[in-house]
Amino acid sequence: MSVAARVDSDDQLARLLQIGIVLEEVVEARAYQHYQTLPEVERDAAIEGLLAEAREESAEHRRRLEALIDDLDAESVPFEEVEALVSEQYARNHPTDFDGVLYDQLNGEETAYKFYDDLLTAIEESEATFGVDREQLMTTLAEIREAEARGVEAVARLMGDRA
Repeated sequence: MSVAARVDSDDQLARLLQIGIVLEEVVEARAYQHYQTLPEVERDAAIEGLLAEAREESAEHRRRLEALIDDLDAESVPFEEVEALVSEQYARNHPTDFDGVLYDQLNGEETAYKFYDDLLTAIEESEATFGVDREQLMTTLAEIREAEARGVEAVARLMGDRA
């Protein structure tokens, strides 16, 4: 998902944070949907645990992003508009494009990591003053990015265990 080279206003930042919220929802929903479509014999506790942890983490990320948005002096973009943007970018791949739920989850985790990494870079490139403390903003986004990196590692490790 492409992020602007710089973030120059509260409105732009709020929109990008909203995209993060929807991206978290999409990744979570896809993982759950994909897992539910697996034949019963392919389901196991390790995958179930990984997806449960991903759901909890995604909910926490959404809560933290919403708190940042609440602190901004910005107008919200309608949810449907943000959802359409995320779907347009993320729908390039469908769960069935991947050889299994773990590959789909890996794609979702990597997409989220890249989004937060790009967002942090865009904020760093900006000299704008935001309605939220810059250090708090950067710390929150960096923590979320690192959680996504750990998610990528966890999925890759589980995939390696199955190889």
